[in-house]
Amino acid sequence: MPKAFRPNYRCEVFFNGLSIPDLVINMDVSITMVDISVVIPVFQSEESLKELCHRLHSSLASISSNYEIILVNDASTDNSWWLIQEISTLDDRVRGVNLSRNFGQHYAITAGLDQVRGEWIVVMDCDLQDAPEEIPRLYRKAIEGYDVVVGRRKERQDAFFKKAGSSFFYSVYAYLTGSKIDNRIGNFGVYSKKVIRSIRLLKEQNRSFGLFAIWVGFRRAEIDVEHSQRPHGKSSYTLKRSIKLAVDSIIAHSNKLLRLSVKLGLLFSLSSLLYALWLVVRYFYWGIPAEGWTSLIVSIYFTSGLIMGSIGVLGLYIGKIFDEVKGRPLYIIESTTFESKPEND
Repeated sequence: MPKAFRPNYRCEVFFNGLSIPDLVINMDVSITMVDISVVIPVFQSEESLKELCHRLHSSLASISSNYEIILVNDASTDNSWWLIQEISTLDDRVRGVNLSRNFGQHYAITAGLDQVRGEWIVVMDCDLQDAPEEIPRLYRKAIEGYDVVVGRRKERQDAFFKKAGSSFFYSVYAYLTGSKIDNRIGNFGVYSKKVIRSIRLLKEQNRSFGLFAIWVGFRRAEIDVEHSQRPHGKSSYTLKRSIKLAVDSIIAHSNKLLRLSVKLGLLFSLSSLLYALWLVVRYFYWGIPAEGWTSLIVSIYFTSGLIMGSIGVLGLYIGKIFDEVKGRPLYIIESTTFESKPEND
């Protein structure tokens, strides 16, 4: 791989026939052009890293010899970072980033995107469910004139409840945002440099790379890809983490929940008013008194729950505002296997 170099040029400048010596122009020229970059968040994946890199080298070599693989260690507690350092020592096309703590998958992707140098960028997972052998197909489709080409998992190899939960989330998300998303599509895809540059401009705390890629637009294509069984370990996304990610993503991309709360409140207020008028009419015209306390207590509890739920939704949005105004960095890098760019630049 070409190394960055810093030549020091000394040149004489002539002005009106006069020589002006001792003018030294320091030119900082860095050969950093890369054809394709691959960004991979890594967490507890020591068993798959070597196979992943081997398969990536084989697949990327069919596209170009000028590529880089950026492995972002999200504070794994196993030997993942040690392996990344070992692999990058043997091949400087592999570049490692080690985060100071566990920030989460999408923050790790952000950290990797901030370091890419490629004209095209691949984003994929490290668990070998995204097949590196599909990258050439995605790339060939991209150079037909697309800025984003994502893989659509034609037979998703995940547990039933994970697939069902994903389908439910995207249905709710589509309703609240007015967009349509196929739950078979994840982060795996090829993205042009201008798409990644646009995504890097989005600095909000809630990070969801796939949703960002949809929001920024550009010409997009989807193709069927193979999705493999996870050969090692298990997903770090527990039910609790999945629900939190879903709620955060919906709140970050839609305020429709607030409008629904207002509409629901108005609907029940109108219903209560009509019911009250019905009780009055029934009493004066037919002499039927209002029922006892049971219905009253039930309606009070129901209304109280509705109010508390609406306040809770409002609280979630206020909480997100609080997270944003603090202006904290999206991630913190502890170390790298190369000289990194400034964080969040």
